[in-house]
Amino acid sequence: MQSQDVAQRHAPTSENNGPVDVEQAEAALVEHYPRLVRIAYLVLPPGLGRSRRVLTAHALVQRALPRGRKQQAVIPAPASGREGDPGYAFLRERVLVGALEAARPRKGLPRLAQLPPPLPQVWGLRLFPRSGGADELALDQRLSTLSGPARAAYVLRGLENLPDAEIRELLTAAGADDAGGALASANGVPTQPALLSSPEFDPCLLQARPTDLMRRRQHTKAALAAAAALAVCGALVGLPSGGWGPDGAAAPAYAQNPAAEAALDPARLIQVSPVDWKTAARTDFSVWPARGPLTGDTALLRRALAVWARPGATVRVSATPGTQTGGPAGPPQLLYAGQVADAHVVIFYDGLRIARYAEPAGGTQGAALDLARVDGATGTEASALLLGRSDGNAQYLIAPWVKKVASRDLMKPDSDPTPLAVTHGVTAPLASPALQPGKCASWTVLQLTSASGTALATDLGELVPAHLTAGRPGSAGEASGAAGLRAWAPFACALDAERSGGVRTVNAWSFADQPLPDGSGAASWMCARAETWRGDGTGSLALFGLPGHPAGAVAARGTDARSCGPRDPHVLAGVLWKSAAGHWYLLAAGDKDTASIQAGGAVTAAGQGQFLVARAKKGAQASLKGTLVDGTEVGGLQ
Repeated sequence: MQSQDVAQRHAPTSENNGPVDVEQAEAALVEHYPRLVRIAYLVLPPGLGRSRRVLTAHALVQRALPRGRKQQAVIPAPASGREGDPGYAFLRERVLVGALEAARPRKGLPRLAQLPPPLPQVWGLRLFPRSGGADELALDQRLSTLSGPARAAYVLRGLENLPDAEIRELLTAAGADDAGGALASANGVPTQPALLSSPEFDPCLLQARPTDLMRRRQHTKAALAAAAALAVCGALVGLPSGGWGPDGAAAPAYAQNPAAEAALDPARLIQVSPVDWKTAARTDFSVWPARGPLTGDTALLRRALAVWARPGATVRVSATPGTQTGGPAGPPQLLYAGQVADAHVVIFYDGLRIARYAEPAGGTQGAALDLARVDGATGTEASALLLGRSDGNAQYLIAPWVKKVASRDLMKPDSDPTPLAVTHGVTAPLASPALQPGKCASWTVLQLTSASGTALATDLGELVPAHLTAGRPGSAGEASGAAGLRAWAPFACALDAERSGGVRTVNAWSFADQPLPDGSGAASWMCARAETWRGDGTGSLALFGLPGHPAGAVAARGTDARSCGPRDPHVLAGVLWKSAAGHWYLLAAGDKDTASIQAGGAVTAAGQGQFLVARAKKGAQASLKGTLVDGTEVGGLQ
């Protein structure tokens, strides 16, 4: 916005080529740490392995700060950074220097010896980002063919949106020998900013697996015996056979007991009759029939079960937060086995979790295992499961009680839904907002119609789409109604903040419409609360929308906050707003039960009722406190 602007905080500014002290650089590092680590991870050579790249990327960013509290760093021009922050520009260049140096081979040294020691060190664990889809894997393979400077040019263009002239200067300053050639090489890979922003390339969202468990045993004899057993099993699995072993990408067996063997036996898989759901007392995953053309492929099912029980080192494993990654305690239920795009996909249910196994149609190299909690899921929460994502689209397996499936743009509440074809329970591909982070011209959701009504669900990067509701906490209803669609329309893009968090439901509550002090209309306030499958980690967002603007902005957020939830259905939030005349105001609003609001800090003001308007200065920081009609005090959502 030019004439109207919403701002929560303003970083200190300085001119290009000006000095930036250590504290300013440290503030930029803390604020933009995930993005800097992502840049380092993408520029480092993919051939190092995902775990090594993660540790090295964190090491490069943490070493980017100048040494000494009083030292100043000079930012070379141009210094385009996050919102013009020169501290960020300085750190980005330091990270590029380190990543390009790590990617530059030096004669006489092996690759690992050329890298700086990764600090912090992590002993006994392999850390790697969450697995993405086929598109992310293809992009990673394409980037592996580029030189370090070419990867840096690709990342600076696709992730940082820098012009070629500035990229050339940055690469030259970072020590690249042929910046023009690097740009030319980067032009050979299609720009895909959505994929660069995906969890596949997020070194801050990690999975952990053990490495040296045997060496850490206390008794030498036990360690030697276990190592010998593993060597024997490895030799048996690796016997020449012209293909993979019967367990595919699974690790060697480590236990022999009846329960473990039963859980790995495809013949004991639970398969529900296609009509059982019609007479069942509950509509949940336990009454889903087994579907897909490969439900009789015993070899595929055996590999999927074995990988779930003991994923090998090459398996890409991911799990939603709070989900246990161990194998099934007994024979699980088979929900699907078939081919999706170019992969064989198997989906199991063990009563608490959904497990999705995927392998390339031609082999097991690149197999992936995804797990998600679904305990207590019924109705809409048990009505759809992700089969796969590719080419910016997603396909779902639909519950047998769903009569109609459609897609709709959440940002266009007055448009009609588009019917979606369903064949043997599998939907036609539809656009996935989870594959388009940072670009939000639309937000496609699933509309599911059953005998109990119509509901909306959205892809947030999980196996189970999140259920969307609307209304006051404690009495919220489906978001598919006219009021719910209007409430969500300006704030659909805010759902991007809840991606990959194990989200179960997201509720939108329009709690206030505040008249603007310049008479230009009324601003809308909404609270969006994301509940997770694990219970903790809930997220509350206070969203602020201006009249005439299609998209709102996040004014405040809280994690594990009770505000805007069933236990505390109240909310208070504020924002700095710039009028068309250039005046700055602190605007604050609470729900209808708010009797008064007080502001402290850089803005001192008080007002009766659920609204507060006070003149302020650009960048002012204020604290908020409200009082409800019953005398209860509430704090502003942070």
